[in-house]
Amino acid sequence: MIDSRRGLDRPRDPGRMQLPRFDPEAFGRWSESIARYMGTAKFIVYMTVLIAAWFAWNTLAPENLRFDPYTFTFLTLILSLQASYAAPLILLAQNRQADRDRLAMEEDRRRAAMQKADTEFLAREIAALRIALGDVATRDFLRSELTRLADELDEAAMRREKRRTE
Repeated sequence: MIDSRRGLDRPRDPGRMQLPRFDPEAFGRWSESIARYMGTAKFIVYMTVLIAAWFAWNTLAPENLRFDPYTFTFLTLILSLQASYAAPLILLAQNRQADRDRLAMEEDRRRAAMQKADTEFLAREIAALRIALGDVATRDFLRSELTRLADELDEAAMRREKRRTE
């Protein structure tokens, strides 16, 4: 097993530049918070105020205090720089949201499949109970049979009475 830690007694591998390590999850959360803030009215208002102040300062201030000439090249550079960082951060936040949506959809699909299986099982159980109850005498059936038997016994008793009296 090779020790991944490099000691001072071993030279560095040529051509391999060591980049700083960062936690991708923390960076993702940070990018989402920036993207979330950039999507608010508060950000738009602040940017509008900043740009209006920039224009006002560089057009109304005395000539020696202006830091950006008339074409506002420095402002354009700053806004381009902001856009070049904002676009990838927003895309990263969207990718993370898409991953969360995909996981939620898979969980919903799994739960729906479980509910469907449970529903089908319960439907089969109810069908089996109905079939089993079809073989069992119901209260109305028993009443009608008892009434019929009582009527037959009454008729038989009346016939016996008639034979005795005859």
